[in-house]
Amino acid sequence: MHKRRVVVTGIGPITPIGTGKEVFWSNLVAGKSGIEFISQFDATDFSVKIAGEVKDFDFADYGDKKEGRRMDRVAQFAVAAAKLTILDSGLELGKIDPLRCGVCVGTGIGGIHTFLEQSLKFAEKGASKISPFFIPMEIPNMPAGQIGIAFGFKGPNTAIVTACATGTNCLGDAFRAIQYGDADIMLAGGVEAAISPIAVAGFANMKALSTNNENPHKASCPFDKKRNGFIMGEGAGVLLLEELEHAKARGAHIYAEMVGYGLNCDAYHITAPDPSGDTAAKCMAAAVKDAGIEPQDVDYINAHGTSTHLNDLVETIAIKKTFGAHAHKLAVSSNKSMIGHLLGAAGGIEAIASILTIENSVIPPTINYEDPDIEEGLDLDYVPNIARKAEVKVAISNNFGFGGHNACIVFKKCAA
Repeated sequence: MHKRRVVVTGIGPITPIGTGKEVFWSNLVAGKSGIEFISQFDATDFSVKIAGEVKDFDFADYGDKKEGRRMDRVAQFAVAAAKLTILDSGLELGKIDPLRCGVCVGTGIGGIHTFLEQSLKFAEKGASKISPFFIPMEIPNMPAGQIGIAFGFKGPNTAIVTACATGTNCLGDAFRAIQYGDADIMLAGGVEAAISPIAVAGFANMKALSTNNENPHKASCPFDKKRNGFIMGEGAGVLLLEELEHAKARGAHIYAEMVGYGLNCDAYHITAPDPSGDTAAKCMAAAVKDAGIEPQDVDYINAHGTSTHLNDLVETIAIKKTFGAHAHKLAVSSNKSMIGHLLGAAGGIEAIASILTIENSVIPPTINYEDPDIEEGLDLDYVPNIARKAEVKVAISNNFGFGGHNACIVFKKCAA
């Protein structure tokens, strides 16, 4: 079967370092940290007091205020990011077939703000006081559903939930939907808004989060010896994927071509990665094979790079297993050093960063990389602290999630 070619023609980031591609990209390459003290609730009595929050977000800037009140923050982010993406793509909604336009946007956790609020109300006031909008505000498919409703996209509409691999799996499945002819256009990526007391407490109590509250900007330090946990972030990363000829016919700007997708599962542990790195390596290898390229063709890896001891170690091991001697010629960097870990939204945001790296020939840095962990073998080129000008023809974006979910996607410069 002939697989159709898929390109990226629109992007819409909402992140702790800025909303919209210009401010997001400029702050990313400048190495700006978006990690601050939590403002959404009083974290005084919490062991973790820092996070990557989206600042100054008002849904009224993107949609109907009344409709926004019937959405959890996670769905608000999704619709807003989709609108930014459509505007960026130049897509004219009146000139497309809505049945050929789909959505694949997932969230790792869903409407947890609504869940907590309504659970407390139930405990205090009983069943009769629960909002009739509770269920449609809380369920994790609703960001994708709300995007479909907002823009009239009537094609495939799904919401994958694979923890921190969610955004990348959504992009991969959307890629396949276009390749195989189920759609011509897909809005795809991930979204998360989980900086709530119960979620922060849950991650903190399982010792997943950094407790470096004294210095928020330094707390996320992927691949560094002092790494001691990730920083929760929130936001959305939505991309417009489009069949190549469809994009060319409307004169769309093409950022990059999406060419490969790999996915598998460690089947090892509910939270820890397989320490051998074998399955993550096979995931990357599958994506490279699917892209029809050789390992040595890859110039840059946008790493999962969470700033946890095990993830950064195992990802480095997996990169070495996949690329052999070429691993030391690759550039590898982690956006999470600046924005924190956006959980289900990570893959969407990091895909956006990957294609902007290709388009601008600039590799964003891994900030806070001060004490290399050479003794454990973390000796790759992590693009420390300062962005680097370099031609990047092929970029990979990795994401790995609790439950052992591994996902990898490949972008390259588009030779249309």
